[in-house]
Amino acid sequence: MSQQENFVSHLVELRDRLLRAVIGFLIVFVALMAYPGAAYIFDLLALPIQSALPEGTKMIATGVITPFMVPVKLTAMVAFVISLPILLYQAWSFIAPGLYLHEKKMALPIIFSSTVLFLLGIAFCHFIVFGKVFAFINDFAPQSITPAPDIEAYMSFVLTMFMAFGMTFEVPIVVVVLVYLGVVTVEKLAEVRGYVIVAAFVIAAIVTPPDVMSQLFLAIPICILYEVGILFAKVIGKQRQQIME
Repeated sequence: MSQQENFVSHLVELRDRLLRAVIGFLIVFVALMAYPGAAYIFDLLALPIQSALPEGTKMIATGVITPFMVPVKLTAMVAFVISLPILLYQAWSFIAPGLYLHEKKMALPIIFSSTVLFLLGIAFCHFIVFGKVFAFINDFAPQSITPAPDIEAYMSFVLTMFMAFGMTFEVPIVVVVLVYLGVVTVEKLAEVRGYVIVAAFVIAAIVTPPDVMSQLFLAIPICILYEVGILFAKVIGKQRQQIME
C-alpha cells in the first residue's frame, strides 16, 4: 500500500469513527428527550438553587424561546457526558494500532481514570458545593430583595462550575502524565508545591463567584489532588525507570 493510499485509509477510518460517536450521541440525546425529558433534567439541575431560595420563589425566563432552548441545550450536554465512553472508545480504537505495548498499558488506565475523575468533579460540585454556596449567598442577600435567577444565566453559571471542577479533578492525571513523559520529576513537583498552592487560589478566584466559600471549595481540592498526583507519580516514575532500563 502506497503512502497516499495509507493516508486515505486513515481518513476513511477517522470519518467512520467520528460518525459512530455522533450516532451514539444522537441516540442518547433522543432517548433523554423522550424520557425523562428536557424539563425534568433541568428541574434536577435546579434543585440546589431552588432549595436555597425563599419558599415560593421560582426562577424566571426572560427570553421568548428560553424556556424551550435552555432545557434542550442542557439535555444535549448531559447526552454528551453519557455518550463520552463511546467517543473515547472510538478514539482509542483509532490510535491504539499505532501505540507500543507499554503505551497501550498506560493509555487505558489514563482514559478510564480521567473520565471517572471528571465525573466525580461534576458530582462533587453539584451535590456538595452548590448547596453550600447558594445557601451562603442567600444568607447575605438583603431582606429588601426577592431573588429571581434567570434560567439561562443559571445554566451558564452551572456549566462553567461543572467544567472548572471537572478539570480540577484531572490534576492527578496531569501530574502523572508529566512524570511518565519525563517532563518533570517527582522531586521538582514537591519543590514547587508552594507555587501550586498560590496558583490554586488564584485560579479559584478567577473561575468561581466572588465569595470565599466557592474559592475554598475549588482551591482546596486542587491542593489535595496535586498531592495525590505526586503519590501516584512516584509509582509511575519507578515503572518508567524500569522500562527505560
